[in-house]
Parts: sequence; C-alpha cells; structure tokens
Amino acid sequence: MRKALFVVAANVLMLTLCGTAQAASAKRADTYPNFRQLAAHEAEGKDFRRVQRFPRGARVAHIAIHGGAIESPTTQLANAAAGSTYAFYSFEGLKPSGNRQLHITATHFDEPKALKLVAAVDYTVSWHAAAGGNATTYVGGRDKGLVRKVSAELRAAGFTVAASVPGEIAGVSPRNIANKNRRGMGVQLEISRGQRERFFAGGKLGRAWVENPAHRTEAFNRYVAAVNRALS
Repeated sequence: MRKALFVVAANVLMLTLCGTAQAASAKRADTYPNFRQLAAHEAEGKDFRRVQRFPRGARVAHIAIHGGAIESPTTQLANAAAGSTYAFYSFEGLKPSGNRQLHITATHFDEPKALKLVAAVDYTVSWHAAAGGNATTYVGGRDKGLVRKVSAELRAAGFTVAASVPGEIAGVSPRNIANKNRRGMGVQLEISRGQRERFFAGGKLGRAWVENPAHRTEAFNRYVAAVNRALS
C-alpha cells in the first residue's frame, strides 16, 4: 500500500515538474506584432533607438534585434563582432524598466532599416539571449554549413554548444530576419544567461554595466573571436 502511494505521489510530482518546466520555457506574447505598431506607441530616442553601420563591401552582418536592455548584452556582442569590417545593426531598448515590451520576435521583426541592411549581405549572425543558468549556446539558423563552423569554433575555444536546439529558438523559418539575406539563410545565436554572465566582471548584465568595455572579461573577446573565425 505504501509502495503504491509512493508511486502515485512520484507520478504526480513528475507531472507537476513537467508542467512547470513547460510553463517556464513558454515564450510570452509580444506586446507589438510588428515595428509599425511599436513605433506608433513608443518614442524613438527615448524608449528605443536604431543603430547601424555598413562598411563598404561588407558581406556579413552582425545584428541584435533585441538589443540594449531588451536582451543584454546582445548589442555589445554584435557590435564587437562587426568591428570596422562587417555590417552592424541593433534595435535597442532604452526604457528604465519594462523593455521586454519592445521585443518583436525574429519572424515578425520588420523594422525597415534592418531589413534593408540584411538584404544587402550574404551572411547574417543574429545575436540573442536565452534563459538558463548553465553556460551554453544554442546555434540555430538555416545556414547549416555556417552553423557547423560556428559550433566547432566555439567548442574549440572552450565554450559549450548545445547538441540540439529547441524548436522555438531554432531560427529556421524563412521569415526569421536572420534568413533574409541574399542567400536566404543565416545563423541565430541564443546565448544562455549563465554564459552571458561570464562575459562581464561580477556577472552583471545591467545596461550601464555592459556598455562599459572595461567590464568585459577575457571570455567576451574569446567568444566573439571564435564566431568570426567561422566567418573567415
């Protein structure tokens, strides 16, 4: 009898934990379905800003469509990776709080400047933040050849790359902005919080903290260099 009760209790606990995990992994709905709606309700220069560079002849774009305080520190990573050689784009949340409402999922992200910049290059690396305390990266996207190269370079540099990518962050939809370059395929990096914390002294990810290059750790530079080696 006690054994039967234990089995029932264990099964209930398992179902509860599974439900909790599913709830935790579920993505919250975006406040705005597209950029037009966002721009109608948010003030550019106050709530958000758009930043871009396009060096002459650039064939690669590093983009952070959830930059600033939306998904820290994707702006800094994309900017450092682009340097003076590659194209760079960032849509940045500037609000004191509540920047999550500026999040437009990658398959709906239709900000005109971003679309124009990505359409002008052959290769795209889209930088994103993922949940999770373990230091890992989910490498997705339609460019399977580049996915393999980026994964290999990150592992060679000492970083953990997930063996599989959850469907909701796989980045394989043709509607994903990462895949709207001239070749119709790009790479999407989803970097766990545990990994992002290792990029900055004290593991701090506040906007003011990550904007200061002096706070970057050796891991930040090593990570960016590994991604770019895959592009060379």
